[in-house]
Amino acid sequence: MDTRLGGDLQADHQETLMKLYRFFALGIATLFLSVALIPLESKAQTKLKIQSGFPPSSLIYLNSLYFAKQVNAMSGGRLVVEILPPGAVVPPFEILDAVSRKVIDGGHTAAAYWVGKNRAAALFGPAPGGPFGMDMMDYLGWIHDAGGLQLYTDFYQKDLKANVVPIPLTSVAQQALGWFKTPINSWADLKGKKCRHTGITAEVFGRAGVAAVNLPGGEIVPALERGVIECAEWAGPAQDIAIGFQTVLKHFYAQSTHEPASVLELIINADIWKALPADLKAIIHSAAIEATIKSETERNRLNASAIKEMKEKFGVTVHTTPPDILLKTLQTWDDIAKEETAKSVTFKKVYDSMYKYASEVVPSRVINSPSYDFAANYYFPPKK
Repeated sequence: MDTRLGGDLQADHQETLMKLYRFFALGIATLFLSVALIPLESKAQTKLKIQSGFPPSSLIYLNSLYFAKQVNAMSGGRLVVEILPPGAVVPPFEILDAVSRKVIDGGHTAAAYWVGKNRAAALFGPAPGGPFGMDMMDYLGWIHDAGGLQLYTDFYQKDLKANVVPIPLTSVAQQALGWFKTPINSWADLKGKKCRHTGITAEVFGRAGVAAVNLPGGEIVPALERGVIECAEWAGPAQDIAIGFQTVLKHFYAQSTHEPASVLELIINADIWKALPADLKAIIHSAAIEATIKSETERNRLNASAIKEMKEKFGVTVHTTPPDILLKTLQTWDDIAKEETAKSVTFKKVYDSMYKYASEVVPSRVINSPSYDFAANYYFPPKK
């Protein structure tokens, strides 16, 4: 009897140990499974394919790569942005429609390209005169601090019926007047020339008698080489020589008033945008602002190097733009804007909003600061 009792106790003890073993084994397995799942959840990725409308050699394209890098880093890999070169899916001038239809997730492009759809597109980045004397920082102030971004979004979604969300991305201010085969000395000298222009700029110079040809950035230099056009504007010194203007044309005019505050745009399909969590939306906005400011701050240094290079290495003559061209550009734009505000409720609404902001900010900046050339000429007197 004592032996059987001892056996039963031993069996019970072994069974208890097995239960404990299974319990701990299950617990450990559950723990390892939970730990294994944590990285998977934290690294769940959303991928956005953004097609650029600009040449891969351009500083604009490089800025979009920087934007993508910052989004990827700030999101900890949860949002991966891939930049596709122009033409990878659709031609540059078809990006808006492709994003709206979700053929591509997004695009890096320019509002100037959509002026043919609605003239008010001219006001979102590329407007002559700023407008109203605004520079790039003033324009961004209107966008982010005075309701401009909502007007921008409403314009695309309500007026263009495009299923997209626009976000300013990449500065190309101050745009140059352009490149020419021979010198120009007045507004009248523009008459009869066949030049590359886009958006409302094409109409401004069209009223000077220019035959404007609308081309995306990657097609400008080939068109010059083939003689399809004889002059062109695109962005500015550094941007222009990055795609080869200096190899074809030898007369460059930097100062202009046709696009002093030009900022490009990121457009994302609205359905895709709505599906993103709030923190990823905030990351996109923050990265876009950072990339835009970066493009503006590095522009001054790169332009200085570009002007030196085009003169010394390629024999380009850098001219001072005739004052009457600067003035006539503004006057012609004012005429166009007056016509458009009389015809378009949207144009008037946006234009009036910009005027209200500029009427407060622009004169204040003049009061608060001496002109840029005051100290510049003191330290670096113009060469006679």
